[in-house]
Amino acid sequence: MIYFNGGKIIIRDMKDTDPQAIHAQEMAQGHHRTPESFANRLADRRAGLAVPLVAEYFGDIAGYVNVYRRPGKDGKNRCEIEDLGVFVKYRNRGIGSNLMDVAEQIAAGYSGAVHLAVGLHSGYGAAQRMYARRGYVPDGSGVWYGGAPLAAYANCKNDDGLVLWMSKKL
Repeated sequence: MIYFNGGKIIIRDMKDTDPQAIHAQEMAQGHHRTPESFANRLADRRAGLAVPLVAEYFGDIAGYVNVYRRPGKDGKNRCEIEDLGVFVKYRNRGIGSNLMDVAEQIAAGYSGAVHLAVGLHSGYGAAQRMYARRGYVPDGSGVWYGGAPLAAYANCKNDDGLVLWMSKKL
């Protein structure tokens, strides 16, 4: 399914052949994730848990994002945006904003708010700024490390596991 067609930028559902291509682009940028980490998004879609999206720029895969539906602690539907990525050579062309627009539209169909976690080291600076411009605010749960809230004054490592959860009302 195509969610957005702006001519040069298209946002569509992830295809079975996309994880390999995404992995190759990520490896070329120096990232070290496994191809399975991207293929798992397709399995999550088949299980009804996620909507994995891909951005094309003039027909080339340029980025990706995933929208997850999860039950919240209060029993209400909770939507999370996970793993937004735009390859370096395609940045500053509106691709990330278009991916987020579509992800938020999908999330709005399930919940009145959307949540995401953003890394805290400088490699996430552009994402941090974009989320703030889009109206995301810290959710008040503090800093998380390794998938759990980090206790006050605890030691941690400023790696990809150190995140701040943010949310936005839709």
